[in-house]
Amino acid sequence: MKTFADEFATLNIDAMSLRMYATTTEDVERALLNPTGDLTSLMALLSPAAMAYLEPMAQQAAALTRQRFGANLGLFIPLYVSNLCANECDYCGFSMSNKVKRKTLSLDELNQEVAIIKQRGFDSVLLVSGEHETKVGPSYFEAIMPYIKAQFSHVAIEIQPLETLDYQRLARLGVDAVMVYQETYRSHTYAKHHTRGKKQDFNYRLTSADRIANAGIDKIGLGVLLGLDDWRMDALLMAHHLDYLEKTYWRTRYSISLPRLRPCTGGITPKVELSDAGLVQLICAFRLFNPQVEMSLSTRELPSLRDNLLPLGITHLSAGSSTQPGGYHNPKTELDQFDINDERTVEQVVSALKLRGFNPLWKDWEMAWINVP
Repeated sequence: MKTFADEFATLNIDAMSLRMYATTTEDVERALLNPTGDLTSLMALLSPAAMAYLEPMAQQAAALTRQRFGANLGLFIPLYVSNLCANECDYCGFSMSNKVKRKTLSLDELNQEVAIIKQRGFDSVLLVSGEHETKVGPSYFEAIMPYIKAQFSHVAIEIQPLETLDYQRLARLGVDAVMVYQETYRSHTYAKHHTRGKKQDFNYRLTSADRIANAGIDKIGLGVLLGLDDWRMDALLMAHHLDYLEKTYWRTRYSISLPRLRPCTGGITPKVELSDAGLVQLICAFRLFNPQVEMSLSTRELPSLRDNLLPLGITHLSAGSSTQPGGYHNPKTELDQFDINDERTVEQVVSALKLRGFNPLWKDWEMAWINVP
């Protein structure tokens, strides 16, 4: 069966890079006239030449976002269930060689975390874990999903890539979405940063979205870790992935995430620094390319930047996040995956959204409000 790995193998990435960096202002202006669904136009909008066109890109992106999503912003929260990991990834605090405390939440500990999350108003949760096949593999999530689904109307997972049958079982238990980030689409860079464990298999990760779609999961999330390689090319290659998936599995919904490399235990410095202006360019370019794709923004970014990015294409936002297992009930235990930048409370984030005219949504189908003093 054909997968994105077959499509990916046909791409001449070096030629694409040369073409992107040879983009002219005339190419950018032409792209702005017809950006939707056109990978050539997206290449121009991601190029260095497009940096001079941020204002018109932002205006178009804001208009498209408001037209498609209105003033609604979905709120979700990550729930880290384990930091056990059998991979060696030099950018992640959970990497197996890091000398940090390891923990996997029991059902009682999950209950403590869920009680706090529900008290804060959330009805959409993202379950996150390190990648450890035996201790936090499919059987662990099959055991906790009935309890989690009884508490939340929307459940997403960000865990190790699985086989199609495993995804099918989790779908029957109520998993609505699966986030599986390639980290980087440059195979030589991928090999440099993944030196041990199952995550070393570039193609297995690359074909994860095919398996998720074939399992009937409603939504698939793609992402790259911006800074591991040339962020412009990683973004363009992710767009090729998204384009392939939408055409092949058209019944499935899709989202993208654009996280920048953040400090963590044993972490690395970015190979290519992504400025705030570059992040603006990325978000606007993707919104012009794909008006319906969902875009999430995590607490990796500073509060002021997050607030300013929201109108440009963001549809989902995390708030009050902890990146450690058990971190809501027992914070500051030094189990974090990475450092966060937006440490505002949920009430403060909701207040900021309302002041800017946004509607905070706690469910896909129902809006609720927090009483902010």
